[in-house]
Amino acid sequence: MSRSASLQRRTSESSIDLSINLDGTGRADVSTSVPFFDHLLNAFAKHSLVDLVVKASGDTHIDVHHTVEDTAIVLGQAIRQALGDKSNIGRYGDATVPLDDALARAVVDVSGRPYLVHTGEPAGFEFHLIGGHFTGSMIRHVFEAISLNAGITVHVTVLDGRDPHHIAEAEFKAFARAFRKAVEFDARVEGIPSTKGAL
Repeated sequence: MSRSASLQRRTSESSIDLSINLDGTGRADVSTSVPFFDHLLNAFAKHSLVDLVVKASGDTHIDVHHTVEDTAIVLGQAIRQALGDKSNIGRYGDATVPLDDALARAVVDVSGRPYLVHTGEPAGFEFHLIGGHFTGSMIRHVFEAISLNAGITVHVTVLDGRDPHHIAEAEFKAFARAFRKAVEFDARVEGIPSTKGAL
């Protein structure tokens, strides 16, 4: 059974082509025209062991917001499609990841219920320009778009950190590791991992 998906999204603000394979090896081919976002998506692929191809462009002469958010929307949609009926997966995953001064924890539930709890970023983080173009506020937007469109519950907590680059990257790596655990097959799980019989 192939757990993969390829999707496109075209609007007046952005153009997105994205493919994902949940049973990959962490290979990434990412170009969004937003360098720091490319960096984060590459980290997500590497640490979740998904194969990810993203070709995106948009009105970055105005702001990176549309391109980043629209890419995250398509990523969430592709995850939902690739998961199929969610048979035989672990469903839950959690990870705590350090990056020098930063420490982030993520917990994922492939629940079918989209929900995000995102806390702990230091005051002013949302206004900081990372790489001179990517505002810290976009981190929450990305997690919101992924969780809402993938139909998953995500908790991300920054436990410590001073450097905005390190904080953002630790959040993505923690999410990636938790996501990896949640979507992996568990040989002991029979069918859908829910007493309801559906996720």
